[in-house]
Amino acid sequence: MNKLTEYLNTHSYDELHPSEIANFLKDLNDKSFTKAVQAIPKELIADVALELPDRYFEDVLESFTPEEIAESLAELESDDQTDFIQELEERDEEMAKEVFEELDLEDQADILQLKQYEEDEAGAYMQIEVYTAGLEQNVHNVIKDFAELRRKDELENVNYLFVTDKKKKLYYGVGLDNLLVFDFNKTLKDNIEETPEKFKPIVVRDHDDIDDVVQKFQEYDLNSMPVIDKDGVLLGRITSDDIYDIINEQATDQMYNLAGVDDDAEEDDDIFKAGKARAIWLGVNLITAIVASLVIGMFEDTLQSIVALAILMPIVASMGGNAGTQSLTVVVRQLALGDIAKNDAFRTIRKEVILSLANGILFAIIIGIIASIWFDKGMLGVVIALSMVINLLSAGFFGSMIPLLLKKLDIDPAIGSTVILTTITDIVGFFSFLGLATLILL
Repeated sequence: MNKLTEYLNTHSYDELHPSEIANFLKDLNDKSFTKAVQAIPKELIADVALELPDRYFEDVLESFTPEEIAESLAELESDDQTDFIQELEERDEEMAKEVFEELDLEDQADILQLKQYEEDEAGAYMQIEVYTAGLEQNVHNVIKDFAELRRKDELENVNYLFVTDKKKKLYYGVGLDNLLVFDFNKTLKDNIEETPEKFKPIVVRDHDDIDDVVQKFQEYDLNSMPVIDKDGVLLGRITSDDIYDIINEQATDQMYNLAGVDDDAEEDDDIFKAGKARAIWLGVNLITAIVASLVIGMFEDTLQSIVALAILMPIVASMGGNAGTQSLTVVVRQLALGDIAKNDAFRTIRKEVILSLANGILFAIIIGIIASIWFDKGMLGVVIALSMVINLLSAGFFGSMIPLLLKKLDIDPAIGSTVILTTITDIVGFFSFLGLATLILL
């Protein structure tokens, strides 16, 4: 509390960044948090609430009136305004309605326009605010108008000029660095027509999948991208800061999904909700573990005859599971980054199989020698060596194939992949090890 108060007292509001305030707030206990929130500059309320983890959202807003929240919300860009209202609607529809009604008509219209898009559509992530100029405008006047907008702080993160006709149809995109070397006495059209291909913008349609947009940003190293409708009319822009947020969210989702937990549930303070989400996958895992145990039960007589098999059996399963997880993690991540093309499945599977086979042979030799010396039985070493090769080979194959198959079926490759893979490697490992032992040692 003292740190935040001191910080607010020693810095002008213009120097404050919402993320700095959010970092201070996260370090406070409940009592100090409530007092500290009340010291936040009113114009930063909404921005700070968005910077904090979701669980703090209501705690910040309960200290302010709908009028104060709306005043703060008016300072944000249209995409952040929409995110805020949607977050508030999920928690308190009545307050969300009150805050929305306090906004001016232009902000309300922008929010309603963005809310019409689905969560996975490009339009849901765009800002309505864009810097545009007409083809026939003089370059000197364009720069003068832009400077005036920046002085009034009506535009943020602008490094790209969108050139449109009178009907707002997008024709060109000009970086501000290029704009500065134009002939100021000529029109934009005259300057651009010297090398028109240089200024053809990379665009996205408002209903395009956001994953395709992320890929374009990464592929072309963009700072912003214009969003157009089916007729080519400029609707807004998507900026790199939003893309970074999407990439982080996707990476988090993948990590959680691979571990069998749910992102939304884990962000929630509701223990029951998080526990339920985890219990579902633990239940699935229990069923698959029982299936693996049934395979072991098929070789009960073999295990009773050769006790050493029970000691060595976990090694085969563990090595297969880890090898499969390596392949699985690599393929899931490459799919997310767009590094695997649609017709690239065979190359990916082949690579993982070769790697797993090479490691399988290496560690088969090592464990074969260890088992032979440990139990003074040469053929036991042969059995576990052969089983190791078989299990790591299958681990590489299924570790790469499962996410590729799920992707083909339009299912998130991270969801359930680990459980499926673990079941397969356990069954293959146990069956190959105990089956070979039955054939060779008995």
